[in-house]
Amino acid sequence: LFGVPELSCPEGFQEAQDKALQDSEQLVQKACSTPPGPETVKIFDQLSDSLCRVADLADFVKVAHPDFAFREAAEEACRNIGTVVEKLNTDVELCQSLRRLLADDTVMSSLDPETRRVAELFMFDFEISGIHLDEEKRKKAVDLNVRILDLCNEFLIGTHIPNKIDKHVLPEHIRYNFTAEGNYLQVAGLHADCPDDLVREAAYKIFLHSNSQQLARLEELLASRNSLAQLVGYDTFAHRALQGTMAKTPETVRQFLEKLSEQLSKRTQKDFEMMTKMKMKLNPHNSMLMPWDHPYYSGVLRAERYNIDPGLYCPFFSLGACMEGLNSLFSQLLGISLYAEQTKRGEIWSEDVRKLAVVHETEGLLGYIYCDFFQRPDKPHQDCHFTVRGGRLKENGEYQLPVVVLMLSLPSSARGAPTLLSPGMMENLFHEMGHAMHSMLGRTRYQHVTGTRCATDFAEVPSILMEYFANDYRVVNQFARHYKTGQPLPKNMVSRLCESKKVCAAADMQLQVFYAVLDQIYHGKHPLKKSTTEILKETQEKVYGLPYVHNTAWQLRFSHLVGYGAKYYSYLMSRAVASMVWKQCFAQNPFDRAMGERYRREMLAHGGAKEPMLMVQGMLQKSPSVEDFVDALVSDLDHDFETFIMDS
Repeated sequence: LFGVPELSCPEGFQEAQDKALQDSEQLVQKACSTPPGPETVKIFDQLSDSLCRVADLADFVKVAHPDFAFREAAEEACRNIGTVVEKLNTDVELCQSLRRLLADDTVMSSLDPETRRVAELFMFDFEISGIHLDEEKRKKAVDLNVRILDLCNEFLIGTHIPNKIDKHVLPEHIRYNFTAEGNYLQVAGLHADCPDDLVREAAYKIFLHSNSQQLARLEELLASRNSLAQLVGYDTFAHRALQGTMAKTPETVRQFLEKLSEQLSKRTQKDFEMMTKMKMKLNPHNSMLMPWDHPYYSGVLRAERYNIDPGLYCPFFSLGACMEGLNSLFSQLLGISLYAEQTKRGEIWSEDVRKLAVVHETEGLLGYIYCDFFQRPDKPHQDCHFTVRGGRLKENGEYQLPVVVLMLSLPSSARGAPTLLSPGMMENLFHEMGHAMHSMLGRTRYQHVTGTRCATDFAEVPSILMEYFANDYRVVNQFARHYKTGQPLPKNMVSRLCESKKVCAAADMQLQVFYAVLDQIYHGKHPLKKSTTEILKETQEKVYGLPYVHNTAWQLRFSHLVGYGAKYYSYLMSRAVASMVWKQCFAQNPFDRAMGERYRREMLAHGGAKEPMLMVQGMLQKSPSVEDFVDALVSDLDHDFETFIMDS
């Protein structure tokens, strides 16, 4: 699997894990006996690499491998390596070797900025694990970390579990929308696109019905995170989580969200009024706008105003054409091409996975991308990018090539016909490819900061920037051809699509602000003043504006609380930066090679080895303020005058 010799069967995970733990023991001894110098940082990075090579790979396998035995073995490996990492982060002797280096001014001043930053980042990992505490408190920190890991996994599983209801509770004419199980109906989601108001209402009230076990998990998770943060010297978990990000502090995040909310409020009101009118028109008996109406009626308005039926667009977006488009864009902007590679037996986990080599015109092979694009049973329905192996400069002077997986959930095509993507799928493909390019071009000396291993609120910038390319006619025109006739996608269809995205976009953004504010409150000062559900109700009515529905607890389905705890705002802040980069650097000419090179040099090349705000400054040649971020997001909501006139 992935060309890793041990992984020809699930049992190989144990072998790979044992080898990694053996290597790590030797490296710990080596680190402790090495005099302070650049060598110390190298050993620490080797240590990180030997553990991450198994943990990162296992992270992917445990969610995506079709074979249950492989998934189970990977899950076990993740857990064991996670525990070892927590122990190492509280290993006093190991920390001392790093502390000696950081305390030696002469040696520190001789180190290059990247090595210095990596040393500081490793020290930060020790500190947030409570290395400076006495032995009893350190043990408590380790226990809390392990408990938090378990709670995260349990909570995550709970966010996806369907709710059951006695079928007789629902009117007969809507029961067919839900899966029957004996006398029960299973409700596994919100049915947000269903035209029947009653189905959406039922799904919302049943799927989001409060669950005492899941509620207890969430409360314990938030309390444990807070205890850990306070134990290691932070006011709140948010203060701990925001160290090293662009925002830096919860105060900045709050300011950003408040100012954005202020700027959006009038537009959001207008959006809600338009949706209410549409609801009255289609359903005169019940015209009050409810939370289950927002996604549906905004879609209806988009379709009515711009006629953007995905069926009209799909024939122009065959998967092959889209991949050609990406290849051509990368080649013009960055001098990079994608080549299909033959895989060896057992290297891939499903026969429809494709392996791409990423090759630069002068620098040669940069790394590999495995494309796991199609739906299959048991595969999670999410689009994401996994680092399987981070890049780094090896001891022998060679570069360890990065390996990533891009996972999408495209429908499999009929025999002989190409896979056709909806505009949304095409945009997602570009988005995930943005992450992959960051991984390929974040060629740092140290694996600890390679590619997307950077601040969360910066990590989404390269991927969201790719969405701007995917929505630009000049880019789309290079590849969007009808798969039967070869005819190009007409310009007005692209502009209609772009403009349609602005319909109700303020209300959509306001919803994201609400989620981000909720996340900040949950990870702010503890004990929380009220229950998580009361906080949800209060925040929803104050920040979002649509009424809270009695007996529902949306927060119990908020899976991002696990991976993005205290950092959900990152999507909005990354979008603001991407918008500024697009407007200032690429809007005039999306194929500008000089700008592409600057983008690589200033933003992609450093991975996490440079402070995120410094990378943004390098690219924009100014330091953006919170107001600049807000303005960038709000100005994206304005309709394009030319399209408006053309369509009128």
